[in-house]
Amino acid sequence: MCSGTSAGRADLTSPEWTKRPDLTELAAFGFSVGRTGVNVKKRGVPSAYLGWLSSMIAPAAAPEDQTSSAVAVAGDLVLGAATGYGVADIAPFVRSLRAVYQGGAALVVDEASALTSFLEAHDIKAVPATSSPAWSPHPVMTRFAAFDRILAQRPGPGSVLITDVRDVVFQSSPFDPAPGVLELFVEFEGGRLGDHAFNRKHLRALVGDDLAATMAHRPCLCVGTVMGSRAGVSRFCRTILMLAAIPRSHIGGAFGADQAACNLAAHLGLVEHEVRANYGRVATVGLTPSDTLTVSEGVILNPDGSASAIVHQYDRHPHLMDAVHGLWGAGLERRERVRPTTFDDRAKKLRNSMLRRLPELR
Repeated sequence: MCSGTSAGRADLTSPEWTKRPDLTELAAFGFSVGRTGVNVKKRGVPSAYLGWLSSMIAPAAAPEDQTSSAVAVAGDLVLGAATGYGVADIAPFVRSLRAVYQGGAALVVDEASALTSFLEAHDIKAVPATSSPAWSPHPVMTRFAAFDRILAQRPGPGSVLITDVRDVVFQSSPFDPAPGVLELFVEFEGGRLGDHAFNRKHLRALVGDDLAATMAHRPCLCVGTVMGSRAGVSRFCRTILMLAAIPRSHIGGAFGADQAACNLAAHLGLVEHEVRANYGRVATVGLTPSDTLTVSEGVILNPDGSASAIVHQYDRHPHLMDAVHGLWGAGLERRERVRPTTFDDRAKKLRNSMLRRLPELR
């Protein structure tokens, strides 16, 4: 029999085809590329997301197996993810943190990141992000696997703050007072989940219209700042990661799935926690009217005149951006929250939008 391809039909196993990213990524979703077409193949895991997750979550390493990236901290620990960022993006976070807190801190960064020397100068551990050879979720989801791995390496006493980085600034010690349980913080004190378009959209995507509707009257909790014991935060991270496995991979692994999973975990009672009102330990000010937020002697004040230890989403307000950059961004470019998009950015967004609408073999 002839081993070649039929006339006019491309050989999909030839190098010019097998190296195409749009075809090679199909392997993560249960397909294989054969000589004459794309075939369904047997799967070892039920989704690309779970395939990624199984490679990311690992039991605690034995002491002799720990790498140089292990975070050797026995007390309190601040954890964040700074993949895709430059020094100017994270300087306000790093400099303000070290002005009020000298304990353990680590940021997950890109491999061979230029951030490493800047972080070392501020005694903050740079932990290289673990890459996946196949499909990976959005960084807002991969960070929870990284946090869980770090905490598994060094279990023990002490409190942990997992936090956004680019839009967070510190005004006093984040762990004063120490948390008694896992603390989740309200981000929209003037409304509920059903009133918040972003939360509503991603809840519906994660669990469907009916279950999302049962959450509509619940408060909006922010996944961008979470604090608790090491065991409590690790359990929270794993719960977020597992809830995101419910829908198709390109939905559960997308931007916004972390926020939806956080609210679902809390309001279904899947994690033991307490809800903290806005403007306490944390002030999440993205939806706060600008004219109610003031700055006095370099301190951002809440609408009631109080000052929170952690201010989140300050970059939504130009006058707060001015104050933060003046205090903590000296010598660096002012990095705006909204930046020009490239053709590649728009193409990637369109592609991801299409993939979210396609079925996934399970």
